[in-house]
Amino acid sequence: MKKFLRIFMWCLIAAVFVGTFVYLFINSKPQKESFEIVTPTTGNIERNTVLTGKIEPRDEIEIKPQVSGIISEINVEAGDMVKEGDVVARIKIIPDEAQLSSALSRIENAKIALTDAQQKHERNSLLYDKKVISREDFENTATTLAQAKAELNAAQDAYSIVKEGVSKTNAKESNTLVRATITGLVLDVPVKVGSSVIQANTMNDGTTVATVADMNNLIFKGKVDETEVGLLSVGQDMKIAIGALPDLQLNAVIENISPKGTETNGANTFEIKAAVNVPTGDKLRAGYSANATVTLSKVADVLTIPESVIEWAGDSTFVYVLTDTVPEQKFERTHITTGTSDGINIQVTKGLDSSSRVRGAAVKK
Repeated sequence: MKKFLRIFMWCLIAAVFVGTFVYLFINSKPQKESFEIVTPTTGNIERNTVLTGKIEPRDEIEIKPQVSGIISEINVEAGDMVKEGDVVARIKIIPDEAQLSSALSRIENAKIALTDAQQKHERNSLLYDKKVISREDFENTATTLAQAKAELNAAQDAYSIVKEGVSKTNAKESNTLVRATITGLVLDVPVKVGSSVIQANTMNDGTTVATVADMNNLIFKGKVDETEVGLLSVGQDMKIAIGALPDLQLNAVIENISPKGTETNGANTFEIKAAVNVPTGDKLRAGYSANATVTLSKVADVLTIPESVIEWAGDSTFVYVLTDTVPEQKFERTHITTGTSDGINIQVTKGLDSSSRVRGAAVKK
């Protein structure tokens, strides 16, 4: 019995040893590589670039007051449509004491002059009726009286402007009424009732009461990398996609390419402006983030292959062309000339034809 067990153990050990050897021998043999075969096809290739940017009004007009004072009334809010001449806000004048005193003094002097002119004209009227003075003297006092009345009215009007900012003779054109200078959409009203505002002068730009823009005249403003800016030109078409409005696609035309680049995160970029064709009925908003797609180059009915099968060596490109399949696949490294690429497929201008078979990705067994 012990002898049988001893023989069995030795046989088991021998079997394990032989099996291990056979397993290692089989796995040590080189496996035959197999590759997918790619055939060139005829198709169209477009090289596009995508620019990120925003939709903006071509002109944003800042409405500023013509006089300094306090906002007493605001008639619009952001999102309202206004027409040129509409009253946006009303300003209450805080009169300057020196100007007010001067205006009152002018009124008093005008009253004194008027009283004197009236007395002289009344006296000359009696003398003229009695044929004591000439008609010329009578008309001179009449003219002086009319001038005195006009000066009093002007003094009172000047006092009204200083005190209230409103001319009694032309109240509709009062400087206290802040009016829209263009027809468009109110984008922002940065002031409130009770806010102090100042008029524009040589020392400051004045207080902005409202910002208005024509939303039918929009532009796309974006950035393009320096490696692609040379492929763009004024008048080139682009497609605009807005993230907030996925179902809307806009057409635009490049109208300006900045001649000077700016450095952003270590890369030079150039600003691009394009006129947007705004469809009727679409209410766009200023500041929408957008992407613009521009076709840099396009070829049609050309021989193409997947770019992934190409081997790059400096400025040269190569592929491996199938020459035999028995007993295994054999390939020959072949130089080709390429053209336009869209990042997936690439144009082949020389080195292949439609009957060529090119090595693709390795097939896993």
